[in-house]
Amino acid sequence: MTNAIVVRALGGPEVLNFESVALNDPSAGEVQIRHTAIGVNFIDVYFRTGLYPVPQGVPYIPGTEAAGIITKIGDGVSGFAVGEHVTYVSGMGAYSEQRNCLATNLIKIPDGISDQSAAAMMLKGMTAEYLLMRTFAVNSGHTILIHAAAGGVGLIAGQWAKHLGARVIGTAGSPDKVALALTHGYDEVIDYNTENFVTRVRELTGGQGVDVVYDSVGKTTWLGSLDCIKPRGMFVPFGQSSGPLDGFTLSHLLQRGSLYATRPSLNAYTTTRADLELSANHLFDVVKSGVVKINVNQSFALKDAAAAHASLESRSTTGATILLP
Repeated sequence: MTNAIVVRALGGPEVLNFESVALNDPSAGEVQIRHTAIGVNFIDVYFRTGLYPVPQGVPYIPGTEAAGIITKIGDGVSGFAVGEHVTYVSGMGAYSEQRNCLATNLIKIPDGISDQSAAAMMLKGMTAEYLLMRTFAVNSGHTILIHAAAGGVGLIAGQWAKHLGARVIGTAGSPDKVALALTHGYDEVIDYNTENFVTRVRELTGGQGVDVVYDSVGKTTWLGSLDCIKPRGMFVPFGQSSGPLDGFTLSHLLQRGSLYATRPSLNAYTTTRADLELSANHLFDVVKSGVVKINVNQSFALKDAAAAHASLESRSTTGATILLP
């Protein structure tokens, strides 16, 4: 047996129940992991509320990201050993003290990176990696806009994009968040509660607009995001913390100068083991070199996952949030 958070009905944070659950020995191809830190992400909220369908249905154990120590190894597993520290981003089940996980989803944590940092950065950091390196290859000469600049992805992406040579503009929802983002690579950060971000972006770019907008907010920002993009620029909605993009049509792209749009996901960019290792190693390299610093700004006990979700949804968090078993 082990302890885990179990969701038995979709709804608010109160549906996150701390329970004792069965834990079998790992099957062929699996390893058993004792978690040391667990990542909390907005996608966990999307599944809990029903915005995204839960693949295996309800009840389920939420969470897609964690780090820990291998305690048992199933048949047919090679390349891993008991006692090694590993991390992963995979299917549900991370909100638990222990779990079995397919070895093909695991990445060894390199020296110089803590388990807490690994749990906090894999989903957010690999998201930043594919957005900046592969969805739209950011480099010197580009001007980009990143919403939720003080969030988990935003703080990593700002530092990384600046390292790539871009002019980086962000949005945030309070003076404190603006100040935080400005210390993480952003050239300008717009407080969307006191300024119209479309007007301000146009002012900052001399009326030209930006090359690409990375938008994880969705409902409240997507239309304004399109108005910030220069002709033939790219719109990259990769989340919807405020709700879905209601009313979006291809005509919106036509009317603003033949814009491009893509709705990417980390799963689509890590479908093969080679892609997974590429993304993880890019991330490890920029963190170990000091180019990107990982901010674990909130931690909660595993049993207090409901409080962690409430904080995330109220937008009172900055950087990464983790659970500690």
